[in-house]
Amino acid sequence: MGKKLIIVESPSKAKTIEKFLGNSYVVKASMGHIRDLPAKSLGVEVENNFKAKYVTDRKKKKIVQELKKAAAEADSVYLASDHDREGEAIAWHLAHILKKEVKDKPLHRILFNEITKSAIKKAVENPGEIDQNKVDSQQARRILDRIVGYNLSPLLWKVITKNLSAGRVQSVALRIICERENEIDLFNPEEFWTIDTSFYKDSLTPFKGTLSKWEDKKAKINNKEEADNILAHIKENDYKLTQIKESSRKVQPGPYYITSTLQQDSARLLNFSAKRTMIIAQQLYEGIDIGGDTSGLITYMRTDSLRISTEALDSCQSLIKARYGEKFLNPETRVFKQKNSSQDAHEAIRPTDAHRTPNSISAYLTPEQLKLYSLIWQKFVATQMIPATVKSKNLEITAGKALFTASGSTIVEQGFLQAFPHTNISKGEMLDAEYAEKDLLKTNDLKGNQKFTKPPARYSEAMLIKELESLGIGRPSTYASITNTIIVRKYVELVTKRFQPTDLGKVVNKFLVSNFSEFLNVEFTAKMESNLDEITYGKIEWQQTLHEYYDKLVELMNNVDTKQAKSELIEETDFKCEKCGSPMAIKWGKNGQFLACTNFPECKNIKDFSKAEDGSIKIIEPEKIEGECPKCGSELILKSGRFGKFIACSNYPTCKHTQPFTLGITCPECGKGEITEKINSKGRYFYSCSRYPDCKYISNDKPVDIKCPDCGHPFMQEKTSKTSGKHLVCPSCKKEVF
Repeated sequence: MGKKLIIVESPSKAKTIEKFLGNSYVVKASMGHIRDLPAKSLGVEVENNFKAKYVTDRKKKKIVQELKKAAAEADSVYLASDHDREGEAIAWHLAHILKKEVKDKPLHRILFNEITKSAIKKAVENPGEIDQNKVDSQQARRILDRIVGYNLSPLLWKVITKNLSAGRVQSVALRIICERENEIDLFNPEEFWTIDTSFYKDSLTPFKGTLSKWEDKKAKINNKEEADNILAHIKENDYKLTQIKESSRKVQPGPYYITSTLQQDSARLLNFSAKRTMIIAQQLYEGIDIGGDTSGLITYMRTDSLRISTEALDSCQSLIKARYGEKFLNPETRVFKQKNSSQDAHEAIRPTDAHRTPNSISAYLTPEQLKLYSLIWQKFVATQMIPATVKSKNLEITAGKALFTASGSTIVEQGFLQAFPHTNISKGEMLDAEYAEKDLLKTNDLKGNQKFTKPPARYSEAMLIKELESLGIGRPSTYASITNTIIVRKYVELVTKRFQPTDLGKVVNKFLVSNFSEFLNVEFTAKMESNLDEITYGKIEWQQTLHEYYDKLVELMNNVDTKQAKSELIEETDFKCEKCGSPMAIKWGKNGQFLACTNFPECKNIKDFSKAEDGSIKIIEPEKIEGECPKCGSELILKSGRFGKFIACSNYPTCKHTQPFTLGITCPECGKGEITEKINSKGRYFYSCSRYPDCKYISNDKPVDIKCPDCGHPFMQEKTSKTSGKHLVCPSCKKEVF
C-alpha cells in the first residue's frame, strides 16, 4: 500500500508534523498559495457573474510537480492548510491542481488549532471536507480587493503620479489617520488653570492635593485672574481634613489574547510591530525544537475567538495549584464573553501546554520568541487566577469655599498580578495612616498652574489596530498587512512611533475622499466585512455581495473628472517664475512633488523645494558640478531622481544630457569606472559601477573613502549590525574598524 500524503503550507510546519506520525505518512509543503488571480490582468469575468481566472504561480512550478508526484504515489491525501478563509482557499486550489492525481482516491480536509502530537492525530482520525462557504468568502474578498486595485489605482496614476495604489481597507485606514491629522491641525488650544499644593502635618509624609470643587461646583478656572482670586481666598482659611473614605475593590484579569490584543500588548510592552509580532507568533505556532522534541508552543495566532478548550483550562488550573498554590486559583472557571462578530473557528491564543513555562524552555528560544511566548503564557495563566485586591483611600480637605481631594491605592492581594504583572493599577499618593479626620494641615507650594487643552493624539500602530477592530474593519489575518502596506507605500510614516500622513498620503486621501467617500468609508467597509462573514456562515451568496460592491464602484468612477481632480490637487504658491514671471505651483510627478511654472507648456521651468514643519516652502537651488555639458556647453547640476542622484544639464529640457553621479571611488572590479549610489524600486540604496552594464559590480554596502589600515585596499565599506552597530569593514581582508 502507498503512503498517506499530508499537505501543509510551510516546510517548518511539515517538519514538525512529520515527527508526530509514523512511516505511513508523507508530509509536504505547498509554500502558501499555489494559484491566484493573474498578476498582469484583472483575471475576473465581471459580466460572467465574477468568474475568476486562476493561474498557477510560475515560481511554484517545481513544488506543484513534487506535490503531483507525491499525490500520485499516495493512497489518500489530507489537505492540512490553516483553519481560516485563506487556508480553506489553499486547500480548494490544491484539490483543483491535484484533480487528476486524486481522482480515485480519498481526499480529506483536516483541521487543527495547535501543532501538537495529540491534535494532529485527532485531526487525521476525524477528517472532514473542504468548506465551500469559507472558500467563497475568501474568493469574494480576493476579487473585491482586485476590483478596487485594478480600477482605482490607474485613476491615482492619471491624477497624481505613477506606481500608487488604492486598497479596499488600506485606503480607509489612511483616511482614519488623515482625519485625525486634520483634527490636530484645526485644534485650537484652550487655556485652563489648576490649583495644586502639598499638604502635611507635623512629621507625617506630605501628600499632593488638587482643587476639585469651588463654591460647591466642579472647579473650572479659565485664566490667571480667576486663579489668583481663588488663591487669595484659600490663603485666608485653615486647611481642614474633613473626610477620609476607605474602600476596597477587586481588579479582574483581562481576557485571553486574540490577534488584535496580542498585537497591541506586544507593541506596548515589547516594542514589536504588528508584522514582527505575527512573524514570531507563526514560528511559535509551527514548532520549536525543545531538546529533540519539536512541537508547536502556541495555538493558531489569527483568531478573534475567546473560546478555550476544557482540556487547556484543566491544565492551566493544575499549573496554578502547583506553581502558586491553590488559594490563587479562581474558585470558578472564568469564561469571557464572545464578540458577536467573532467567527469562533479557533480558540483564543494560548500556550499548547501551560506546564511548559517560559523559564523551562528559554534555552531553546531566541530572545524575541521568549518575550512573546512569555507574554502569551502569562496572560493565559492569569485568566484563571483570583483577582487582585486594591485598597483605596480618598481624602477631602476644605479651605473656606474650596475643596481639595487626594487619593491613594495599595495592592493588598497580588492575585493574578503574580503571573501577569503588566496590568496598570493607578497608585496615586502615598497617604500616611496617621492622618485623621478634623486634622488641621499645613501646605507647601500652593500655586496655580497654567495649562492648555491638548489635541487628540496621533495613532500608534496598536491604537490604529484597536480602532480598526472596534469599527469592524479588517480581520485578525489582515491588521498587520494593513499597517505595513500604508508604510511601504509611503502614505504614512512613523514619527516617534505614531502614524503621520506624508504629503503623498494626504493628496491620495484627498482624491479618494473627494470622489469615493461613499465607498471608502468606515460604515461601507464594515458592512462589507460583515457580508464576508455572512458568506462564511452560508447566509448570503457571494456573487450578490460582489455585485453590490462593484455597481457602487462603477457608479462613482463614472462621475470622476480626472482633469478637474488633477487641477484641484495643484497647490499655488507665492513664488514667481524667474523665466516668465508667472506664478509657481506645487505639482506631482513620478519623483514626487516639485514646483512648476503655471504657464506650462509655454514655460517649462521647474524647481525642487523643501517644506518646513510650519508649512513654509523653500526653493532648493541645484548644486553645481565642475565642468560643462558635453552637448551644449551649459553648466552641469546635481539632481535627485527616482533611482538616486545623477548629473544633468542645467539647460533642461532644451538639452537632456545626463550622466551618473559617482562617489569618486574607483570600481574594484574593472578599475576603470567609479562607484555610483543608486536607489532600487523598493527604496533601498545600492552601489554599482558607472560603466554598467559593461561592468556588473554591485554592493549593498556604502563605500567610504578610507584606506584599509591592514591591506591598503583603497576603500572600506559601511556596515551595521545589531551587536556591533555601525562600523567599517574592508571588502578585501575583512578588517573591521569600529
